[in-house]
Amino acid sequence: MDIVQWLDYAGVAVFAATGALAASRKQLDFIAFLFLAAATGIGGGTFRDAILGQTPVFWVQEQIYLLICTGTGVVVFFTAHRFESRYKVLLWLDAIGMAVFSVKGAEIGFLATGSSSVAIVTGILTATFGGVLRDIISGEQSVLMRREIYVTAALCGAVAWVISHHAGLGNAVGSILGFLVAFGVRGGALYYGWNLPTYKSKPGRTMEEIEKL
Repeated sequence: MDIVQWLDYAGVAVFAATGALAASRKQLDFIAFLFLAAATGIGGGTFRDAILGQTPVFWVQEQIYLLICTGTGVVVFFTAHRFESRYKVLLWLDAIGMAVFSVKGAEIGFLATGSSSVAIVTGILTATFGGVLRDIISGEQSVLMRREIYVTAALCGAVAWVISHHAGLGNAVGSILGFLVAFGVRGGALYYGWNLPTYKSKPGRTMEEIEKL
């Protein structure tokens, strides 16, 4: 088993852990822990496979992904109380999962289509959809609505993988590089508060101004 496969399993486990942590913050029951762990851990990949028309989706073909989500949910159910700030832990674990999936999603998108642009899009979708689904189900503020960079980090990771692939660096090197880029950008956003310029609304024209046009 190569390092890329291990990264994939680790990404699913980490994302599943964020789903279970969200359940702990809402003080939900055991089944809700397992449900949120699975929805977060495999949600992005399921969305990606559906878009690419790759059915059955990955976790139906390889049920180890379901076992990873289930096992992670069980572990978090019995250990979540040990974390002083579960939301902070959730955000950092989410950053790790996002970085892994930005690379894995890009790889799968490229292998399926041979298109660099599709690879970047599937990298972003795989990296972000599980977290968005988790936040919607648990009623948390969506990571997309926070000012710190998020989707841009996934974009950077996917682009780094695509560039590495075309440079002939090999999948293992490209995956590690893409992970480091995505996690570095997201980690910087969490630690330093990095964000992109936001839209600034301007007052609209008055009726008098419109009539003069």
